[in-house]
Amino acid sequence: MAEDFSASVAATTATNRKKRSLWPSVLRWIPTSTDHIIAAEKRLLSVIKTPYKTEQVNIGSGPPGSNIRWFRSASNEPRFINTVSFDSKEGSPTLVMVHGYGASQGFFFRNFDALAQHFRVIAIDQLGWGGSSRPDFTCKSTEETEAWFIDSFEQWRKAKNLSNFILLGHSFGGYVAAKYALKKQSICLSGLPGLEQHGKAPIINHLWESNFTPQKIVRGLGPLGPDLVRRYTSARFGAYANGDVLTEEESRLLTDYVYHTLAAKASGELCLKYIFSFGAFARMPLLHSASDWKVPTTFIYGFQDWMSYQGAQEARKQMKVPCEIIRVPQAGHFVFIDNPAAFHSAVFYACRRFISPDQDNISLPEGLESI
Repeated sequence: MAEDFSASVAATTATNRKKRSLWPSVLRWIPTSTDHIIAAEKRLLSVIKTPYKTEQVNIGSGPPGSNIRWFRSASNEPRFINTVSFDSKEGSPTLVMVHGYGASQGFFFRNFDALAQHFRVIAIDQLGWGGSSRPDFTCKSTEETEAWFIDSFEQWRKAKNLSNFILLGHSFGGYVAAKYALKKQSICLSGLPGLEQHGKAPIINHLWESNFTPQKIVRGLGPLGPDLVRRYTSARFGAYANGDVLTEEESRLLTDYVYHTLAAKASGELCLKYIFSFGAFARMPLLHSASDWKVPTTFIYGFQDWMSYQGAQEARKQMKVPCEIIRVPQAGHFVFIDNPAAFHSAVFYACRRFISPDQDNISLPEGLESI
């Protein structure tokens, strides 16, 4: 009888879940779902000319041999990393792209075609973001939070059977890339990681420590959330560009994509208070580990970037490996969206020894500034 009752409950739950999935989005308080994220991603990537494939890469339930799972769960339920890979010429170096906080791999949609001409490009949604699994985030320290992203990325790397690759991370993705490179000694091209010293936070720090994230505002507005995101993307992306602003179609597709990735279940976003104090000051600054970096590194900043390149300058003084700092004109923090052509030139220059046999003869492209 107990088995019959359990089976009945399971069947009822499945039926209710199916009914909820059939409800029109306009009738939901938060009009999104995992299916919406994947569909929005597909629409956004439709503007790309290079053939690509998407896959959900199984990374298991937690780091092998570890007593702490990424999501502190007794469940052995596997988790997945949403991955997109682009066609490339045989023998091309592999470039793995990692998005920043509150973003996902689709933010690089203006870059995939150009980069795929020289690299085997692979972009991921970090665990807890985008179309990847969104397990409950219950990390209790900076060390655990870093392990959440570093270990899940390492399991993804193993699942993809990757060995040598260039790691390109934006903002928080750059922080993760640099921390990963410190542990795994992978080649790293990290753009804009958190290098700053820990700073004093104002009174509003209370909201920060309470994990009050921007995504909570989007969810709290319910059906008004999409309009808020539309206003944000229209005002922000391309704001520093000169003649290369988003087209109306690009803006519409990106807005739709951004909304669904922000409004979905909270997971990876809750890392914020453990990695940074209020004001984006790193709790465990990369500057403190600069002398331990084992791989050549290039930092890329926009001229109008709110993150200061001076942190990278301080880190370079302590680094024992080659380090370059490149600034891109007419670009803010989202340098790859604001000025994609110049950003591509910066990446090609930074990776010149991997894509050109005569790398010694390659000079910094006009318009870029090397510090």
